[in-house]
Amino acid sequence: MIVVTGATGNVGRPLMRALTAAGEQVTAVSRRISAQDVPTGVRHHQADLAKPESLAPALDNAEALFLLTSGDFVAAGGSVSDVLDVARAGGIRRVVLLSSQGVATGSHPSTLEEPLTQSDLEWTLLRPGGFDSNTLQGAEMVRAQRMVAAPFGDVALPTIDPADIAEVAAVALREPGHVGKAYELTGPEPISPRQQTAAIADALGEPVRFVEQSRAEARAQMLQFMPEPIVEATLDILGNPKPGEQRVSPDVERILGRPPRTFAEWATRNIAAFK
Repeated sequence: MIVVTGATGNVGRPLMRALTAAGEQVTAVSRRISAQDVPTGVRHHQADLAKPESLAPALDNAEALFLLTSGDFVAAGGSVSDVLDVARAGGIRRVVLLSSQGVATGSHPSTLEEPLTQSDLEWTLLRPGGFDSNTLQGAEMVRAQRMVAAPFGDVALPTIDPADIAEVAAVALREPGHVGKAYELTGPEPISPRQQTAAIADALGEPVRFVEQSRAEARAQMLQFMPEPIVEATLDILGNPKPGEQRVSPDVERILGRPPRTFAEWATRNIAAFK
């Protein structure tokens, strides 16, 4: 049995599909979840990781855990150590943690990873950069006005398709050879917000206008759904990335045996959200 936290999110949903397609038994965990949110045959459980004890019932007969800690978890003062204590008591031996590329480059603190890497559990770290799916935050504007508003319009970063993160996670959860490894996960090439907008327009078959926001405008918007320290660190990466944050990593291709998907592929697959 493999437990997937954040099961209703952009990584959790394709991860559930990948694991069930491989014949694994899965328990899906989220703060808000129902039978309609999971594939047939997947057990589901409602839990808030900021209250680690609520996770315990989901761990029955489980050996591996995909751990995703959201911005809400950080804002609520959630403790990764406490979550891992509950996981260990529940019989979990292997943990795959969704961290961030910013930990490797020093833009984000390592405190998220250290409780796991210093534990006696078998661990794998996934450190993705920006998600292609972050553009969904502007989908309503595209639908209503055929416009995208974003800061730093010509700064290119190698954003990644969450489905690729999910496939790497499925491999790390199921197969040997990944214990004690940290993988940086990126897309195949750097792409700017202006170029992402053009790709969405191509997938729509209609023009979409790009409007560049100021940092202050973007900050005010992001504070509606992200804690302030994460907003500031994210804006620093978006506006003035370090060389490591612009570099394309070979890890997705090394693990999956194929190149990571392009943003254009992601946009085509998800274009219904922008229509």
